[in-house]
Amino acid sequence: MIDSIEVMKRANAAFEKSGLTLEEVGQKMGADPKTARMTVWQFLRRSTDPRLSMLLRFCESLELPIEDLLSEKKKSRAK
Repeated sequence: MIDSIEVMKRANAAFEKSGLTLEEVGQKMGADPKTARMTVWQFLRRSTDPRLSMLLRFCESLELPIEDLLSEKKKSRAK
């Protein structure tokens, strides 16, 4: 089972890879333009147990399948 720390590591990596600003992601998530930057910053930096609704909005804003954050990575098995 994947833990919330790993989910947030993946969320941060996806944000960095997106090339978008905190403000752009926040506005795409539906946050007020005045608080968009802070909303995403708090989500990415302070969330240790993120709400599913926030994860969904975050993924939609990056056009990222939520499975990319939540799915277990298959581990290669040594023979």
